Amino acid sequence: MRACASCGFENIETAKFCSECGASLTAAPGGAGEERKVVSVVFVDLVGSTARAETSDPEDVRALLRVYHERAREELERHGGTVEKFIGDAVVAVFGAPVSHEDDPERAVRGALAVRAAVASLNEEEPERDLHVRIAVNTGEALVALGASPGEGEAMVAGDVMNTAARLQGAAPVDGILVGEHTYRATDRAIVYREAEPVLAKGKSEPIPVWEAVEARSRFGIDLGGAGKADLVGRDAELDVLVDALARARAERSTQLVTLVGVPGIGKSRLVYELSRVVDADTELIKWRQGRSLPYGEGVSYWALGEIVKAQAGILESDPAEEAAAKLALAAAIVADERERAWVERQLRPLVGLTGDELTSDQAGAFAAWRRFLEAIADEGPTVLVFEDLHWADDGLLDFVDSLVEWVDGVALLVICTARPELLDRRRGWGGGKRNATTVSLTPLDDAATARLVLALLDKPVVEADLQQALIRRAAGNPLYAEEFVRMLEAGGSPEGQLPENVQGIVAARIDLLSSEEKTIVQSASVLGKVFWSDSLVALTGLEPWRLAETLRSLERKEFVRREHRSAVSGATQHAFVHALVRDAAYGQLPRAARARLHVATTEWIESLPEDRAEDRAETVAHHYLTAIELGRAAGDDVSELGARAVRALQEAGERALALSAYTAAARFLSHALELLPEHVDPSPELLAAAGQAFGFVNRDGDELARAVDAYEAAGDPDRAAECAIAASFYASARSGYEAQRWLDRAAALVEGRPASRAQALVLAEQARRAGLNVQVATALEWAERAAAMARELGDDQIRADALVTWGTVRAGSGDARGVELLEEALTLSAGHGRPASRAHTNLGYAWLILGDLRRSLTATQRAR
Repeated sequence: MRACASCGFENIETAKFCSECGASLTAAPGGAGEERKVVSVVFVDLVGSTARAETSDPEDVRALLRVYHERAREELERHGGTVEKFIGDAVVAVFGAPVSHEDDPERAVRGALAVRAAVASLNEEEPERDLHVRIAVNTGEALVALGASPGEGEAMVAGDVMNTAARLQGAAPVDGILVGEHTYRATDRAIVYREAEPVLAKGKSEPIPVWEAVEARSRFGIDLGGAGKADLVGRDAELDVLVDALARARAERSTQLVTLVGVPGIGKSRLVYELSRVVDADTELIKWRQGRSLPYGEGVSYWALGEIVKAQAGILESDPAEEAAAKLALAAAIVADERERAWVERQLRPLVGLTGDELTSDQAGAFAAWRRFLEAIADEGPTVLVFEDLHWADDGLLDFVDSLVEWVDGVALLVICTARPELLDRRRGWGGGKRNATTVSLTPLDDAATARLVLALLDKPVVEADLQQALIRRAAGNPLYAEEFVRMLEAGGSPEGQLPENVQGIVAARIDLLSSEEKTIVQSASVLGKVFWSDSLVALTGLEPWRLAETLRSLERKEFVRREHRSAVSGATQHAFVHALVRDAAYGQLPRAARARLHVATTEWIESLPEDRAEDRAETVAHHYLTAIELGRAAGDDVSELGARAVRALQEAGERALALSAYTAAARFLSHALELLPEHVDPSPELLAAAGQAFGFVNRDGDELARAVDAYEAAGDPDRAAECAIAASFYASARSGYEAQRWLDRAAALVEGRPASRAQALVLAEQARRAGLNVQVATALEWAERAAAMARELGDDQIRADALVTWGTVRAGSGDARGVELLEEALTLSAGHGRPASRAHTNLGYAWLILGDLRRSLTATQRAR
């Protein structure tokens, strides 16, 4: 027999739900036995029981407590709570454990009101009882032991939520019910409250805000959630905006930006999907490229743009570097000019994980190349670019999208962005000032549209009036909320009682209705992210592939996940959570130690993919390692073994971010890498060099470059030491000319007497530039000419172009018109992009000014800008 953890009733072994109370009987996910859950605790205590016991016969006291305990238990369990313990004359009940309900805070408060009413009823039956209570309800996160048997004295819930409930109970008025802030926020539209003084509780640094529950009230306007299963309802006007924007882009050959803004579940992704159906039905071929920003803060630079480029090139996550490079080269062929094509391809490489060894890159040049590539795609025919979840994007991607709309024109291009309102908090002027930009704020559906949606979701032409009206009220115009409630009904949930107040309650309740195996897969997949692959789940769960496929199919039918038509990993199926909130709720249920183990397992699976494209995934690996270390430490586990692996991943992520000109992200990654190193371990010269470069770009002081110079010199690599000294000189020039010259002198000393090398050419080029700034004309001309000749011998066009800029500028500054020819040669070598080109245009403007041609001077200066 299988005992129910909620009520203790014994069920047959194969039962999934208790025959007595309906609670889930599924085993703990992954055999862990524990889950994190948001629970509501009810703490009830009799007033004056100690004084009564002192003057009463023990048997009379026991009889009185028994009837009180029985009535309290009856009312609390009737509302769906689990009585965890009796402590003398106190009763402690938990709502939301071991099984979540969609409205646990409201059930808890209603249960507390019912207990108070029951005590009053006991007094009416026998006035001499004269029972009075103090009650508190508090909501918060707790660790729940799923297999605990409260009836046998086993503790089920641990966490501060329990302690705080006890403190609030002690402060409650006689026959009063105090609730904490989270409970109040979840129930203020269902319960009448009066304000109360904050509670000064022992062990709390700040007073606890509380409210006193008075009575239940009629329920109107409660939020629900949903969309996706039924036909589009109530969004015709918003869809027309998208369709009209596409039509305008095609008719005018212009770039249009439409940003869909709204809270989770309001229908942003659904509108994008509906537009894709319009595109599919069009007689003309319209390219559709879509990318998403990952929910890792600012941790994954330009990820959405990278997905768009990979989609255009047909690059899979499982492609080795050679094949990915070949596909990218083929995709870049869309740019007609051969020289420009090479530049574009070079700048696209970091986006698809084909980064070279360069530590730095010019952001303006990268943006220009990426825009040129997307412009070439749209030049072939109408194109739609979708940037999903832009509220999770790093600032660099936001800047790029902004520049894309500003700069690209003359092609039929529609750019669609979806975002939560947080985006407009970060970028208050988003889309503003652009003649072809539209922001659509999605508001809740009206009652008529919500009613049509509910009928479609239930797949019934008519629904009982009371149920339909309840659904409409609870949906509050949010399609996701409506869909989630209907799914609960279809999964066997009762329409009686209070309906979900927030999405977390809805999704947590749905997850608790899954079988143990389904729940394990959902929770494991939540660590991977919104999108995951069958191979990854095999690695994380240990399930046989055929068994995993069956369970995923079951989850698809229940609409927790969906299988996507294309997979980024060859040989594996790709799935995505139907809603990101499902992923968030499932992830939140995992204890910290279990999360940490799954994050480590995720990195091991990612690292099993082709090694020669590891940089493409470095930021994701770094995120998982950092998260595992943070969670492991919090759980008291030894995470020292993870440190070295995390440092390696963070260094790769930082170097990739540098190559993408994502300097803030690079500095963050590399700073974490340095912090994770044990005190007795010296950082590698490569790590110091990368960190010094990143910190220099974000104007952060540090001695990393100096240490890198010393480390490379000690390791017998004077060329790399000199390159780092040049970088130190460049960053020092903003603070002190003397310090900059000191570093330059050291770089020169490091390569003195050595064979020609890139480092030596760099030193000569920088010496020439500094001499030119100091008006040392003869010296500048000599060093610039030597640098250009050496760079030409080495085949390094970037250094050669930089040297030519200095050479040409100094000559033109002396009135020599041949300096213009050198500057124009530098432009040719740099393909008109990057730092050498920016310097060339700037100095060409100066040259023409010196030579008296103001029109050409203005043109060159504008190009430089």
